[in-house]
Amino acid sequence: MAIIDTTAIAKPKARSVRRIAPRSHRWIEPLDMLVLAGGPGAERDVSLQSGAAVHEALSKLGHRPIMRDISSDDLAALDIPVDFVFIALHGEFGEDGAVQQELDRRGIRYSGCGADASRAAMNKATTKQLAIDASVKTPAFEVISKDNVEGVADRMGVPAVVKPVDSGSSVDMTIARSKGALQVAANQVVAKYGEALIERFVRGPELTVGILGDEALPVCEIRTKREFYDYQAKYLDDDTEYLFDLDIPGDAVTRVQELSLIVHRALGCRVLSRVDWMLDETTGELELLEVNTIPGFTSHSLVPKAAARVGIDFAQLCQRVVELSLASF
Repeated sequence: MAIIDTTAIAKPKARSVRRIAPRSHRWIEPLDMLVLAGGPGAERDVSLQSGAAVHEALSKLGHRPIMRDISSDDLAALDIPVDFVFIALHGEFGEDGAVQQELDRRGIRYSGCGADASRAAMNKATTKQLAIDASVKTPAFEVISKDNVEGVADRMGVPAVVKPVDSGSSVDMTIARSKGALQVAANQVVAKYGEALIERFVRGPELTVGILGDEALPVCEIRTKREFYDYQAKYLDDDTEYLFDLDIPGDAVTRVQELSLIVHRALGCRVLSRVDWMLDETTGELELLEVNTIPGFTSHSLVPKAAARVGIDFAQLCQRVVELSLASF
């Protein structure tokens, strides 16, 4: 695949950003709910944490939730009669559209994005191409396999980011600062996953925007003591900083919210997503990294932190996700 460079794409037209304000949730009758957590992927442990937090919140709201594990080889949980399924599965079989497709087939209502949007967002190359089609800038990239892995260091140059095409939580992600390191990392990811995404490294603040319904939550800047925001920084470190009082131009704050809504819509997302960006310190351009359709629901997670900034506590956030999801069917 040829290297895709997005430096010359036109900027999309700005649209107004509706900022979420706190409000009392519209009460719905208590529901029998199934919380799906765990799953077969590399993000299993985080998913179990998210599921436990969601289960506790739904219980406090008066619903009747039960939490179950699930995988493509064991769908027994879906035989339990419930009114609604809250999906807290991260990565494989949760964010890739597989469980959504099965729930659609069974006629069971569930939280978050549908199968097509989930598949598109899980595949980082597809996400980036849909962003390009919507005139949104993203770092130049190449998808490689065993057929074209040789010579990728010469084609892409360094520094570059090496990551799986369809995994999350920065699992097996590397920043390669020499051609030798890039070739080694590319070979390793291709050997493990079959494909790898090689992306131009962008230096600058890392920003993320949660989307709830069709509204942008406050922008958060992520700062870590590590080389990048890896699995350890996301879920284990206590010194990772999540900043909402931002030291960046005000127009960049509004702009990243606008662009996040454009990307959310371009992928066909509904109810909930989190859109991740780099603000290039050299050019001042916002560049899309990826979209998460089932963002974390843990104590370290970004969407709950952003929702809290506008007065939506964790239980209210879960309730809002349920209400918006039910309205989408």
